[in-house]
Amino acid sequence: MAGRFISSGVEGLDVVLGGGFPRNSLIILGGNPGTGKTVFSAQFLYHGAINCNENGVYVSFAENRETFIENMKDFGFDFERLEKEGKFRYLDLLTVKENAVSLILNMIVEEASRIKARRLVVDSYSALSQAFKELVEVRIVVHTVLGKIVGGMGCTTLLIDEVPIGRSKIGFGIEEFVADGVVRLRATELEGYRFREIELIKLRGVRVKEHKLAFTLEGGFKVFPPFKPMSAEKPKRFQPVPDPPGKYSTGSTSFDEALDGGLPKGSVTLLELDEKISTLMYHLLVAPTAANFVLQGRGVFVVPSSGVDPTLFRRYIGVYGGTEDEWTCYTKIIVGGSIKPPEVAPNIIHVKGEDWKEDMGKVLEASEELAAKTGQPSLSIVGVDTLKTLYGENRCEEILNLTAAEARRTGAAVIVIVKAGLRDLAVRLSSTADLYLRLKREHGCLLLYGVKPRTGLYAVETDTSKGYPVPKLTTIL
Repeated sequence: MAGRFISSGVEGLDVVLGGGFPRNSLIILGGNPGTGKTVFSAQFLYHGAINCNENGVYVSFAENRETFIENMKDFGFDFERLEKEGKFRYLDLLTVKENAVSLILNMIVEEASRIKARRLVVDSYSALSQAFKELVEVRIVVHTVLGKIVGGMGCTTLLIDEVPIGRSKIGFGIEEFVADGVVRLRATELEGYRFREIELIKLRGVRVKEHKLAFTLEGGFKVFPPFKPMSAEKPKRFQPVPDPPGKYSTGSTSFDEALDGGLPKGSVTLLELDEKISTLMYHLLVAPTAANFVLQGRGVFVVPSSGVDPTLFRRYIGVYGGTEDEWTCYTKIIVGGSIKPPEVAPNIIHVKGEDWKEDMGKVLEASEELAAKTGQPSLSIVGVDTLKTLYGENRCEEILNLTAAEARRTGAAVIVIVKAGLRDLAVRLSSTADLYLRLKREHGCLLLYGVKPRTGLYAVETDTSKGYPVPKLTTIL
């Protein structure tokens, strides 16, 4: 059979594995109860039958056929249809008794042969092993599965191993040495949220660069490869997203949904970053919001964070299809201290950083002028570290309090960026904020959640399907 690898059927995992599992391999899939082993295995079989023309057998010692069929419908898997088409077979062996191991193995081999299966799942090896009298039988069974089914029939096999809660070893410890691959699923906790991770412990013939990855069961089993900035292959002009009643759209429908519609008008949103977050990562959230304002003829004021090129947003507007005139007309960049504005940058406002009241008055004057010109409130994106450097921590809080009051008066929106190392300041500022979000990175995956109000935990990816980058948020379930 052509091809060195067989697709796992799991979005994101094949990318990390370089194509999928090695063909004709035996993979141990271990994990505590409720970690997603059944969903992973079912998706492996369903994808094979639907997209790869590879029939599959699911052998279960854990649940009956009816329960499996019904539960998998929640993930969009119609195994009844596959049964009718002869592409799938479910072996319900719940009533396995002692001394029936050889009989069961023969049944598996016969059924796999009958439908010419190329994929097999045994759920679970832990239940089957209860029929063993001696430890040596464990090795015999694994070798039988490996020799007759995997090797002899060319049937890539997932052998599920239940790991009791509080225990780390998978199965008897023997399976790990015999199998071609060992994959472990975990449900842990992160900042008070359930967090799921998949660990690629072993995979013969595959060079795995990332051994731990985040995943979700939202809409099926999905793995999140390490985040990488992406640009659209065929760039197009950003299509503004309409504002819900009383809100401003972030420019991303999934981000809007996570925020219950978007950014409230007349509000302050605090976005706290951890130390693993780069400029390009958090700008994936704020740049589309800015584009949604600018390309609807609304103003945007930016106080860049330390180390960020003041003209960076100029490039972002270009990424979203904006013109030079739109950039100059609707975007105002505030720089201060020793930073000198470029000569050809009429939309940059330079403040001295000596008298905060004088500087703030200068910015407010520009804001009022732009509001009068556009007839609409503006968006402000403020890097707290820059304010802290210019005016000190106490003045920084005072400036943001006044900015919040002005936003509520005019119906504008403010996004405050707080970088790593300023957690105490972020907590103090949170009393002023209407929304308090945190952006983290774990196993390379961008994660966003709301502290105030509390939201779900979301994985953040880049979506360029419309011709420009916007964040795509997926719930970690």
